[in-house]
Amino acid sequence: MSVNLEKYNEIKKELGTTKLVAVSKTKPNGDILELYGLGQRDFGENYVQELVDKEAALPKDIRWHFIGHLQRNKVKYIVSFVHLIHGVDSFKLLQEINKQAAKHNRIIDCLLQVHIAQEETKFGLNETELEEALAGAVTLSHVRVCGLMGMASFSDDGEKVRGEFRFLKALFDKGRAWSVVRSEWGILSMGMSGDYAIAIEEGSTMVRIGSLLFGARSYQEKGI
Repeated sequence: MSVNLEKYNEIKKELGTTKLVAVSKTKPNGDILELYGLGQRDFGENYVQELVDKEAALPKDIRWHFIGHLQRNKVKYIVSFVHLIHGVDSFKLLQEINKQAAKHNRIIDCLLQVHIAQEETKFGLNETELEEALAGAVTLSHVRVCGLMGMASFSDDGEKVRGEFRFLKALFDKGRAWSVVRSEWGILSMGMSGDYAIAIEEGSTMVRIGSLLFGARSYQEKGI
């Protein structure tokens, strides 16, 4: 197996109260089951078809996190089972999640993605769009906005990364004070394999770690 069990146990000790989402995109079911056997239940996927296939084949008590860029026309495939959608980067996407969730009589937990990196390739809302999305969210009965998600710049400059996480944490704290936010506000998803330690120091409540656990990835088959 390619799972780094030693690293998994090391990370678990470092996290404290921060939740670990094991990012299993492009990895085989056997690798997921190996971590599952150690008690890991939160797994993150980026591609809709891959997530659908894995959910059908793997234990039903796994909590599936969709952490990729979600297109509105793909929402319908995952709303019946997804645990948390991390990357909601528009109010229109939030509306579509609400619409599809209603068909399954579910309330879907979502995080609003904020653009914090100095890279154009990253998705996310700016501060004004975030406030507007939060204001609109109270009109939607089948989604629950639980917090924020962000991706820092891919950089060796630790202070740059720290500053971006710090900015997101400030928005997260501000969100608690916005009257439109309900009691479920409490998840700050930031930090990946290369920067999770900084993210935890800056207040992350959830990290998304893949390559440290599963090794390098193949992107040959992404699905829909």
